[in-house]
Amino acid sequence: MIAAYGGLFLAAFGAATLLPLQSEALLVGLIVSERYWLWGLLAVATLGNVLGSLVNWWLGRGIERFQDRRWFPVNPAHMAKARKHYERYGHWSLLLSWLPIIGDPLTLIAGVMREPLGRFLLIVTLAKGARYGVLALLTLGWLG
Repeated sequence: MIAAYGGLFLAAFGAATLLPLQSEALLVGLIVSERYWLWGLLAVATLGNVLGSLVNWWLGRGIERFQDRRWFPVNPAHMAKARKHYERYGHWSLLLSWLPIIGDPLTLIAGVMREPLGRFLLIVTLAKGARYGVLALLTLGWLG
């Protein structure tokens, strides 16, 4: 039982970083099995995903000092464009942190833009918790 929760935590954590992982399928599988406490699954998935986003935020806080290095993964034009979008939409853009492809870079840019940690955690927790909650409701709806 602990392995299931631990595996879900690791999958959710990894999925929130820039690693190409998915946690939704595992969560749905655990819900469908009906062997685990739903609220525990949602809490573990949300916690793992938020902590993974926190890693991105933390990396963003210091990433610009490496911008002139050849191995730096983002060219200056893309970084400037991301900054411009974040300046335009601000911290509310973090409500989209749950989305595939754009969510993880958003949390990284929030760190670059020095988004206050408390507000970052509040908005990202709401967004990611809501995503897992909706997924659980959809899964339970399918179960009847």
